[in-house]
Amino acid sequence: MRGLIIGGNWKMNLGTPEETRVHLKELVSLTRSVNNVEIVVFPPFTTLYLAKELTKGSNIKIGAQNMHFELSGAYTGEISPKFIKSLGCEHVILGHSERRDIFHESDELINRKLKKALQMGLTPIVCIGEHLDERENGKTKEIIQYQMEHTFRGLIKEEILKTVIAYEPIWAIGTGKTATPEQAEEVHEFIREFLSQEYDESVARAIRIQYGGSINPTNAFDLFKEKNIDGGLVGGASLKPDSFHEIIKAAERIHDLE
Repeated sequence: MRGLIIGGNWKMNLGTPEETRVHLKELVSLTRSVNNVEIVVFPPFTTLYLAKELTKGSNIKIGAQNMHFELSGAYTGEISPKFIKSLGCEHVILGHSERRDIFHESDELINRKLKKALQMGLTPIVCIGEHLDERENGKTKEIIQYQMEHTFRGLIKEEILKTVIAYEPIWAIGTGKTATPEQAEEVHEFIREFLSQEYDESVARAIRIQYGGSINPTNAFDLFKEKNIDGGLVGGASLKPDSFHEIIKAAERIHDLE
């Protein structure tokens, strides 16, 4: 069993100390008895330190939403992986579609960040996914393969095994649209086939691949029960502790079935 991982990406929300405090106090209480699901919350940079303090002794891990590929230097406004590591962060999201689309991050840039994250002992959650027009034109697998080839270029087997992949169809992020379990499973299976060809079958079986794209308490269980989907990277539904908890419980049910 690869184990299920549920990530809560707050994006640019809940970034004041009071908002973070209220949210995490409730979430820590709700998830106190969760044992079989890895939970990672990604607050804004402004409250990472506070979030780590508030989750001490709980089963909630804290991660950062982004990072730079250098440890220090003249990069005004950027965040060093050394900084987030020093706060106790264990994970970092890289290549989210909003970073790719709004801030024009390339696969090559994400590759540099990925290598630095691994060097720093952070667990990268690397996002890949296609736009709606690409899916409608039958180019989903072509786009996914291109992103995989360039984003993970140069990684050896030991490094790729320390990485989590998040398939997030861009057309389903924040739109209320969700890939059907069958659509998501097809792409997850394709990613494993690619990994098997690039590395070997053991790598393909071992790597965790999340689904991201309008996951909510209603659709979570059906997505997670697909054999190649190892949890989810949750956006909007992670902003409310009760809805995020329901998604975590859906993952727990899958674990119990296995």
